[in-house]
Amino acid sequence: MIVGQQKPIDEIWKMIRGQRKVLVLGCNSCVAVCHQGGTKQAEVLASLLRMQAVQEGIEIQLDVGGIERQCEHEFFNSALDAISSTESVLSLACGVGVQFMAEKFKTTPVYPALNTTFLGAVERPGYFTEKCQACGNCVLAVTGGLCPIARCAKRLLNGPCGGVSNGKCEINKELDCVWQLIVERLEALGRLDDYEKLFPLKDWSKDRAGGPRTFKVEGFLP
Repeated sequence: MIVGQQKPIDEIWKMIRGQRKVLVLGCNSCVAVCHQGGTKQAEVLASLLRMQAVQEGIEIQLDVGGIERQCEHEFFNSALDAISSTESVLSLACGVGVQFMAEKFKTTPVYPALNTTFLGAVERPGYFTEKCQACGNCVLAVTGGLCPIARCAKRLLNGPCGGVSNGKCEINKELDCVWQLIVERLEALGRLDDYEKLFPLKDWSKDRAGGPRTFKVEGFLP
């Protein structure tokens, strides 16, 4: 899931200060799971911004709404009237949702209320850890299901480095060395031979060549 964190209220206020009517729009998928971007969070944020407006003696109308996802056209149908009647939108979606809205509603300013942080997992309620950087060439089949790109501080594809000590990373002493975990995992699976397989240096240019990446599902497009 995509994990995001709400921007400081002062930063958000500076974005919309001077607007007359703002729609605070929640996104009820990924960022709602991490309790940052759903409709409930949009309501709380709108209340905080109203208090800020009162303190500064500024008149501003802050409406609240929410849709399932801000990265797909079909989910906007229920919010079209609200978006068309507002001066700007304060989006509680990830960076993908903000950009999607900005391109979809070209004459309506769309402001980000969140900082998109990483692709993560729910370790326990309210606690999320980064698991994937969407690098475009998954190696999990060989590394025992543990990602060295996302979980190694040095992004080593052939590790561990010489700085690991007692299973901990030399850069962050509280961080388990993922390559130590990979070795232990492969040993438990009886696949320690996979550790001997060397990965070539990752060619990041192939993942980013020509701008943003796209993916097309056969049969859906003409």
